[in-house]
Order: sequence, then structure tokens, then C-alpha cells
Amino acid sequence: MVEGQEGVSWDQWLALAEACERHGIETMFRSDHYLSQTDHGRTATDAWTLLGALAARTTQLRLGTLVSPVTFRHPSVLAKAAATVDHISGGRVEVGMGAGWMEIEHERYALAFPVMSERLKELAGQVEAVDRLLRDDLLTVQRPRPPLIVGGAAKRGTTGVAARFADEYNTHSADPPEAARRRTRLNQACEQVGRDPGSLRFSLMTPFLVDMQHAEQFVQRYPDAGSAADWFEELRRRGLAGGPSELVAGLREFEAAGVERVMLQHVVHEDLDVVAELGEIASAL
Repeated sequence: MVEGQEGVSWDQWLALAEACERHGIETMFRSDHYLSQTDHGRTATDAWTLLGALAARTTQLRLGTLVSPVTFRHPSVLAKAAATVDHISGGRVEVGMGAGWMEIEHERYALAFPVMSERLKELAGQVEAVDRLLRDDLLTVQRPRPPLIVGGAAKRGTTGVAARFADEYNTHSADPPEAARRRTRLNQACEQVGRDPGSLRFSLMTPFLVDMQHAEQFVQRYPDAGSAADWFEELRRRGLAGGPSELVAGLREFEAAGVERVMLQHVVHEDLDVVAELGEIASAL
């Protein structure tokens, strides 16, 4: 998972996609933001325009957003963009949707940013609309439609709509015990609408580190993470820092907690050696 608002150039996107396909990584997701979280001087590409371009330059890699805010696009625009990428890619797109959270980028780009309760209501309406629009669009290759992912912290405002319409629920910033609690809340939401909880995939988006050098590069990009040593130890506590064997063991703990897929945030996006290591980790799982 790549933070596209942090100055990732087109050449770097191509290199990342090629590395993923070469090293057996099945999916590459990207954020959907127009402004860097830490340095507003960094460039930020539009998520869906970029995915359409990558779809034309790849052959196997699945592509998607984590997640597209409902404040950015009318649901018809999002659905048509996703259908177009699905068409170009031959059926390799996944559509992540969320309520949006970064207020400053909305101010910068003159986008409305209602209070959370209103954004959650909008999310429910847009997920239902995008579900219907993608099913009806003749451009889509995947049937009945490309997979829909709802993102959040497994609270009522997002779990209910996910249980009704989504194929996957993606959460973030959790260690294995917290992931297990969120999986339980998601199961309960499914049961409330008469859905088999096993039919809704549960995934995690999370930072990770392979060594201290990687940690130092990470905190240069995101100073709010603190010192490299402290950040490495925090992620190690979650099972998300260390060599390949340590990361495999940590990811197994998330699997035991009910997580079925993990999107690792590759913040140091220019480092293709890390992509190769992720390929080794993926092959060991």
C-alpha cells in the first residue's frame, strides 16, 4: 500500500508496479489524498487517474484505493472511474471507500467537510449507490461487480454498511488483540443483518519495518512517528517489525486474530529492495 500523496512520481509508480509483479506481490493499493500529511510541498497525484494509467501498464497486479473519501466525488463519478479502470485492467480493480478525515486538504481544495455523523450517513448512501452502479455498468469485467471495501475502525457507522453491501472491511492501526476485537464487532454487524460473517473479508492496513535503517527512513518521511528506535519497538510489539521470519510470525498472529489480508504501507516508496523482501514474506505465508 503506497501513500500516493507523499511525492511519488510517475516513474516511481511504474517501478513499484513492476517490482510487485516481478516479486509475486498480488495487489498494490494506494491512498486517495490530495495533500501530504507532513509536507504540503510534496506532489500528490489523483488516485483514480493514476490507477487507470497503471492498469494499462500492468498485466497481473490488482489495484485499488484505501480509501476513497465520500467527500471527494459524487458516487456516479467514483463508480464510472472504477468501472473504467476495471475495463482497462481486464478485471483487476478493487474499490475502497471511507468517510474521509483530513480536514486541511478539504480546506485547501474547497471541498465540503461535514461533521462525522453526516459523513457517515453519506458513506452509507454512497456505498449503496456505487454497489448498484457498478453492477449495472457494462464496462465492468468482474461480475457481479468489482469488490467493494469499506474502511474504518470497526465502529457502528461503518460496520453496518459494510455488512450490507461490502465484500471486505479494512481497518488500520491495530495490534492483534485489537484486531480480534474489531473482527468481533464486524461479525456482530453481519449477524444483525442476517449475513454470514465469513462472507465479509477482514483486512488490515498497517505500517511495517524491516530493520533500523528502514525505521530511520520512515521517521524522516513521517516525523510524528517519533524516534526511529521507539517506532521500531512499537511496531515490533505489534508483530510488524523485524526480519522476514519475525514479520511472518507477526502476520500469523494477525491471522489468528481473524485478519485475512494485510496491506503493508510502503512509506519509503523509492526503496525497491523492500518490495523484494515483501515478496519473500508473501511466499512464506
